[in-house]
Amino acid sequence: MVACVIKIYCCLHRVCLKSRTVSSSDLLPLDLLSRALPRPGQAPPTKMVQSRGSRGLRLAGAVTTALSFPASQIFTNCDYFPAEFSLVATIKIPRLRWKKNEYIFSVVEDRSESLLLGLRVSENRLHFLTTPPGAGGRSRLSFMDVGLDDNRWHTVVLAITGLYATLTVDCGLPLDKQVQPFPSTLNTRGARFFIGSRRRWRGRFSGLLRQLVLLPGSDATPRLCPSSEPSLAELSVPQVLKSTPLQPDHHGPVYPYEAEARVTLGNAPPCSRAEQGQLWFNAQRKGLFICDTLTWRTLLQNKERLDYIENYQDLYTSSETFDVEVFSIPCEGLFLAAANRDSVSGSGIYKWRNETFQLYQNISTQEARAWKHFTIDDKIFLVVANSREAEPELSVIYSWNPQWRRFLRYQTLETHGALDWEAFQIHNHSFLVVANHRRDSNHNIHSVIYRWNQDTKMFEVNQTLSTSGAYDWEFFTVGPYHFLVVANTFDGQTTSISSAVYIWLDGRFQTFQNIPTVGATDWEAFQIGDRFFLAVANSQRVSDHGPSPYSINSTVYELSTLTQTFIRFQDILTHSAVDWEFFTIGDEKFLVVANSYDGTSYSLNSMVYRWQGYEGFVPVHSLPTFGCRDWEHFSTDEGSFLIYSSATSRLSKVFKLKTY
Repeated sequence: MVACVIKIYCCLHRVCLKSRTVSSSDLLPLDLLSRALPRPGQAPPTKMVQSRGSRGLRLAGAVTTALSFPASQIFTNCDYFPAEFSLVATIKIPRLRWKKNEYIFSVVEDRSESLLLGLRVSENRLHFLTTPPGAGGRSRLSFMDVGLDDNRWHTVVLAITGLYATLTVDCGLPLDKQVQPFPSTLNTRGARFFIGSRRRWRGRFSGLLRQLVLLPGSDATPRLCPSSEPSLAELSVPQVLKSTPLQPDHHGPVYPYEAEARVTLGNAPPCSRAEQGQLWFNAQRKGLFICDTLTWRTLLQNKERLDYIENYQDLYTSSETFDVEVFSIPCEGLFLAAANRDSVSGSGIYKWRNETFQLYQNISTQEARAWKHFTIDDKIFLVVANSREAEPELSVIYSWNPQWRRFLRYQTLETHGALDWEAFQIHNHSFLVVANHRRDSNHNIHSVIYRWNQDTKMFEVNQTLSTSGAYDWEFFTVGPYHFLVVANTFDGQTTSISSAVYIWLDGRFQTFQNIPTVGATDWEAFQIGDRFFLAVANSQRVSDHGPSPYSINSTVYELSTLTQTFIRFQDILTHSAVDWEFFTIGDEKFLVVANSYDGTSYSLNSMVYRWQGYEGFVPVHSLPTFGCRDWEHFSTDEGSFLIYSSATSRLSKVFKLKTY
């Protein structure tokens, strides 16, 4: 078999080898895609498309014979296909219908139009077809559940070696199958390679093709993997797909060029790496935005200004509400999760219908204190912080079931007086961190960071951090650096303690800075231009002696480029503040604070502050609230809104922000 491989390798490259051995590293990849592309001076039948930051060729509209070449171009001195080889393809395929098959490439006998071999895809499957010489008919090798038709880039390596076929997708775990040996006498004389088809119109490839390579006599996987971008790992990509689009004054073919984009109308969709380069049109704000993997950047927008705020909806929940979480589910709409105190009635999930929030689902919770929404691989989750003392205390992760259109229990995690969850991603890894407030009477305990296990599809303990009455976590990113900051409230003796900022280094969070706080209950991270800020909500001053004032300063800190630390920027007088919310209207930036108690009354005004540059944040609106616990800003086609929850009443309120 080795001698046969060497003989055919010599035929392919017109090389005379004195030795009968050849190293796999000496074998040269054959770029099949480049061979099918037009020569200089010829008009290309394909279209070059940029999707998710990378370019590929759309073949669906190409002329049948244009994307093909005779097999004799590579089989020069002998006509046999290698008995051992690898096929490498980088593809992006939209969702395929049931029983629909599309060919990535094929080798077809010219006269009879019979298929000699081919690589094709169908719904969630990859097939390799061959027609061995002699009787016996066609054979098919199929790999199930490979998930290639998800409209994302994937690089696949199919290696045929002896009795085994190995499929590797995106440098992941290889899938091995035992097969009949590939025929060593598959004659390609008079045959043609067809790219993206089987010569016929039926079964034409509808996706994007970036790379198609044949590597004789070797498994190509070690040449591609590991890779910093496994879904786009390169062995041999045509130069036209790696360079800038050709201009008319170049000598080569001028490819029709477009950037593939999807424009979403309505509520803000998710913005992650999967949505990079996609567009969102906000009809209410008359704005067009583009996803940069972190946030929606403004392309065009009618600049709005905040005029006044009006009462919009009285939302009565089943019991007092500590927290509200507003989020969107694609194709479903806008939702709100309320963390309700009463364990008997549980907590409510509300849906935005007829321009108001209406009860959609009730979930059993144990003195819920907070909800957090997050997604992993397009799967939607909600996690609740249950604070009721029990053995063991369990907080619960729920997942959205698209079929039942409900949140179902997914995983339970042991927590201790949990008051908050934060979800975040670092280098494509998903994390959750819980704020464990106390265990019995001990406030100095560990809070836990959990990491998503891609194999088990569960969260596992990744790291613990020592906290003192932890109340809130906030994750934020500055350039290439990732931070977590905790709001430490009470250490068992005093609320005048430090809260810690952690930085991600060497695969774990390490202390970056300790900031003095007074009963800290919330952190809000935000960016204005190229300046980065942290606002802390200080709730009350408690110590072994003296009064316990609730009217104290909360502080906005700014990251100093000189000292590489957060320094005090502005003090704002608040009244047992328990939450900050940052939001924008047009070019204007705002902070709203949740004032909850002044020592005598829960009926207080919560303030909206507007950013005024050198002057910092100045008060512009005063909103009457009762036991205000949490603020959330959200937008719909009807406009921009604020909602606050009350920890002392069943009544939460939605305000509409009127603009001009």
